[in-house]
Amino acid sequence: METTFKFLKQLAKNNSKEWFDANRKTYEACKAEFETVVKSIIDKSSAFDKGLAGLEAKKCLFRINRDIRFSKDKSPYKLNMGASMNPGGKKEMGAGYYLHIEPGKSFLAGGCYMPPPEVLAAIRQEIDYNAKDFKKILAAKDFKTYFKDLSEEEKLKTAPKGYPKDHPDLSLLQHKHFIVVHNIKDEQIMDKNFPTYAAKVFKAMYPLNTFLRNCM
Repeated sequence: METTFKFLKQLAKNNSKEWFDANRKTYEACKAEFETVVKSIIDKSSAFDKGLAGLEAKKCLFRINRDIRFSKDKSPYKLNMGASMNPGGKKEMGAGYYLHIEPGKSFLAGGCYMPPPEVLAAIRQEIDYNAKDFKKILAAKDFKTYFKDLSEEEKLKTAPKGYPKDHPDLSLLQHKHFIVVHNIKDEQIMDKNFPTYAAKVFKAMYPLNTFLRNCM
């Protein structure tokens, strides 16, 4: 993945269509390399998550082009390569796994990001009914090896509608996204054993995804 990191660093300094077109062959080679890594992660992860079996890596990769229609930043390209590994591919809204490669900012993540209102309500209800089981997942040794806790991105400051402010598990119910993040160093991704490492991280995440999928 050294070529990929080098390309992304250069792209950060030359984020223009002219430069990208002149270096398109390099990008295509990097994309192919990234797809190979994603395929290996899927193959290894499908051993514990049968929902990933047969998933095509190319259906998991996100485009490098940015949607600039409603953005003040008109830079045409993302500075990262990303892949969402969900049963059904990147367009699937269920709980899954994510790989983000960006020089100095790479990470593995997963869970359920931006669940629609009805799914968010169902997850909160399931936590309300089975908080003990949910807490057990978050306290598991394998989980704690890679994740501190659920991400607090956009977490509510008060009780969600329908729940009292003194609810014993209010802190869990206040989440809007049920995701976890594990930061990784560039050299880890460049290691030949990275797909095996990524699969271990995802395996630790699997019980969380199972809980969330059962809510949908």
